[in-house]
Amino acid sequence: MIVEYIRYAIAEGRAEEFEAAYARAARSLAAAPQCVDYELSRCVDEPASYILRITWTSARDHMEGFRSGEHFRAFFTEIRPYVNDIAEMRHYERTAVRGSGGSVPTMHEWAGGSEAFERLTTRFYELVLDDELIGPLFKNMDPHHPHYVAMWLSEVFGGPSRYTDERGGYRHMLSMHLGKAITEPMRRRWVSLLMDAADEVGLPDDPEFRAAFAGYIEWGTRLALGNSQPGATPLQDAPVPHWGWGVAPPYTG
Repeated sequence: MIVEYIRYAIAEGRAEEFEAAYARAARSLAAAPQCVDYELSRCVDEPASYILRITWTSARDHMEGFRSGEHFRAFFTEIRPYVNDIAEMRHYERTAVRGSGGSVPTMHEWAGGSEAFERLTTRFYELVLDDELIGPLFKNMDPHHPHYVAMWLSEVFGGPSRYTDERGGYRHMLSMHLGKAITEPMRRRWVSLLMDAADEVGLPDDPEFRAAFAGYIEWGTRLALGNSQPGATPLQDAPVPHWGWGVAPPYTG
């Protein structure tokens, strides 16, 4: 992906019409398959200064795909009156230096920390062992297995990196699924029992947390399903995934 920044210098008295024009132009950005996201910001210290940020799938997709595509004409019609107000326009590549600030708690913190995930996995595997469909998969499991899964979930949701440091990270978790031939009914039962356990042990039940939590569980179990099939050749080396709030931050009232 590539990030485009455009700095505008909008004369006094034109701000309202400028923002309205970009609100209309944004409809074309929202429809363009080359556009990932966009944001228009106004400077507090110098109100005449605006910064438009657009993330494109690539510089080529922007310069060739979008500009020669069906959405560019409508977009440019709206912004044409402000082309001469552009003070700077550049494309930037993202670096690995990025993350969330401390004002937003991690999902690990919101859940109640590692102890909450320990409660979750302890109860979950009690339910699993009594289940006729997926219980047989775990009949010979290591008695510490619930603890190891709690370590994994804690790291995924922003907690300590203990699963990576002590258990071998993603590669080790992958090895737990290879050749298991998990079926879709098994996957669904796994998800259902985990959600039941989350209710029973009192994991936060606000919609924002549960939506993000369920999103990871769906994503992770579907990967496990595919990786467990005979002949599967999954990627062997990857970091433990880090899962956040997604489009809905934690609701604080």
